[in-house]
Amino acid sequence: MKFLASIQLLAAAAEAAFTWQNVKIGGGGGFVPGIVFHPTAKGVAYARTDIGGLYRLNPEDDSWIAVTDGLADNDNWHNWGVDALALDPQDENIVYAAVGMYTNDWDPKPGSIIRSNDKGTTWKSTTLPFKVGGNMPGRGMGERLAVDPANSEILYFGARSGNGLWKSTDGGEIFTKVSSFTAVGTFVPDPNDANGLNSDEQGLAFVTFDSTSGTVDGATKRIFVGTADNTTASVYVSEDAGATWNPVKDQPGTYFPHKAVLQPEEKALYLTYSDGTGPYDGTKGAVYRYDIAAGTWTDITPVSSGDLTFGFGGLGVDMQKPGTIVIASLNSWYPDAQLYRSTDSGATWSKLWAQTNHYYYTLTTPKAPWIQTGFIDVDTKRLGWMIEALVIDPLDSDHWLYATGLTVYGGHDLTKWDTDHLVSIQSLADGIEEFSVQDLASPPGGSELLAAVGDDSGFTFEDTASLKLSPKTPWMNPIWSTSSSVDYAGASVKSIVRIGNSAGSQQIALSDDGGVSWKNYTGADTSLSGGTVAYSANADTVLWSTSSSGVQRSQDQAAFSAVSSLPSGAVIASDKQNNTAFYGSSGADFYVSIDGGTSFAKAGALGSATAVRDIAAHPTKAGEVWVSTDAGIFHSTDYGSSFTLVSDSLKNTYQIALGRGSGDAWNVYAFGTGSAGAKLYGSADNGASWTDIQGSQGFGSIDSCKLAGSGNTAGQVFVGTNGRGVFYASGTIEKRSERRSTVFIA
Repeated sequence: MKFLASIQLLAAAAEAAFTWQNVKIGGGGGFVPGIVFHPTAKGVAYARTDIGGLYRLNPEDDSWIAVTDGLADNDNWHNWGVDALALDPQDENIVYAAVGMYTNDWDPKPGSIIRSNDKGTTWKSTTLPFKVGGNMPGRGMGERLAVDPANSEILYFGARSGNGLWKSTDGGEIFTKVSSFTAVGTFVPDPNDANGLNSDEQGLAFVTFDSTSGTVDGATKRIFVGTADNTTASVYVSEDAGATWNPVKDQPGTYFPHKAVLQPEEKALYLTYSDGTGPYDGTKGAVYRYDIAAGTWTDITPVSSGDLTFGFGGLGVDMQKPGTIVIASLNSWYPDAQLYRSTDSGATWSKLWAQTNHYYYTLTTPKAPWIQTGFIDVDTKRLGWMIEALVIDPLDSDHWLYATGLTVYGGHDLTKWDTDHLVSIQSLADGIEEFSVQDLASPPGGSELLAAVGDDSGFTFEDTASLKLSPKTPWMNPIWSTSSSVDYAGASVKSIVRIGNSAGSQQIALSDDGGVSWKNYTGADTSLSGGTVAYSANADTVLWSTSSSGVQRSQDQAAFSAVSSLPSGAVIASDKQNNTAFYGSSGADFYVSIDGGTSFAKAGALGSATAVRDIAAHPTKAGEVWVSTDAGIFHSTDYGSSFTLVSDSLKNTYQIALGRGSGDAWNVYAFGTGSAGAKLYGSADNGASWTDIQGSQGFGSIDSCKLAGSGNTAGQVFVGTNGRGVFYASGTIEKRSERRSTVFIA
């Protein structure tokens, strides 16, 4: 007889339905090297980032939608580096990108060309026989990838690292090297750079088809390719659909080409040049117009050589108004970037601002207020820096976008530059969350989320509702480029400490209102920076594991002194209820202090672990501590005197956090390798069983992710990524004893 029976499942992991979304910091937060509009489909555009993947424009509200999150799991984290972007001129649904993060040994895998026929909803991938450098020097050049406007099956890709030019004749499924193109772009920014970031050949800069040239056997005849070379030639042309190549005659030397855009009605190619390959450098440069029919070059640089202190990067060409172009300086670090516009093919120019602080624009950031308060209001650089992406909508002369190292700016009245000489600029990066998150915290009874980030200081979200609202201000007074760590006092949860990583000024600050306002820590000197920080339960003692000065301790804002009993670089944490207890670890050793961090002694053993990755003290229970190691997670309820391995089903763990669960219970969250692979797992039974709560959402490499369980909202958990900002989700994790499944028993 067969019957149905409900039995307990003893499997160590399951999958829970957690739906992830971004915490809305807003405004972008990082560098966008390239933006491409479709030439004929209104409202179709994409933006590529160097560490945060690819975004598609939502033309209804000027927002952006991330389309490559599912490609960046732990094994494929480098897919968030996008070095090139191309759209099919004949099909608005097709998009291509060259992905890969680094060409040095920081990235172990080769790059890929990814392709989508549904605007990024789904993807297919072709692995290349070399690496791609989405976050390498020169990433603002381009676009290095292009689709033949006469033949959608043909693509060209200009590679880095001496790998030359590559071609596909089957819509991006297979790429082969173009043997007739021998230039490889040999420029190396710093041959002596031992880590390989600046000592690799920069390669090819762009591929631009001349759609006016006719076809040969169904392929566009004339193709231009740029190279990172300032000693021979840097612009090459084929007149026979890529069969043969030659340097363009009489081309300018000295500088490197960054952008090359065809204006088909003029039958002209516009090019920007700089004396570096970007995106940070640039002290000289030029702008040229190449008349294709006449074969002549015209120097249209808007600044005389004697006054030039920067190169040129971003280049927007108006397809509706021949002869109208906008270009950007690269880089004018002080007082600000400059943008120039010409309506007569570069014969004359007008600026966007004058030296007397006379601005021919208005600049607002209503979609990301923190940009105004934290950057525009306190810096001379209003228009930005690292401007390599600048585009004019090919179907709308008023619509334009340009990107900086901070955000995407743009507007919808660009032609007023020519009449009123006053254009409206806004931050139009809503939806782009490219923040590199350094640390997270969620104090029980305090602010819902504290997020320390790279380049943009950090942010406080006071409650769950605020997670959907871009903050009015970043962490300020003091403000640092990067906040590397943040912690709260467990028995005084509005007391917060944060640290920065910019040596040379005080890099520690306190808040007594949950991270809303800040003040300098009076006992700090200017020599300490970076690392991680721990705050005692009653907010009187700071323990600081610095980046280069070992572990330091200060009480009552007195001067810091070295803690000799804890090794340099130690992982640290404070007990959240016992003011005198701190924890530390180095290698496989676990340490405990019971005198407020003055001295540490070795405590309980951690089984077979050889490396401790993280320590999490229970938010409400004194003496309870969780330790994440290469051997899994260990748990102690006696201040680390003894430990128990909670489960053998989750191994090689990284960040660990506790967050409110059902009732009075607390969930445990951890990144590690379990039954579903290297992902984020949650446990509602003190680690006895683990549930995959990440699902298909990509977080990049798990060893770079930051983690916090909500101290206030049951089942809510936060993940900080290196390039896609902060994600959060809420859900219920079943205990192993509650998991049931219906099975047939014979």
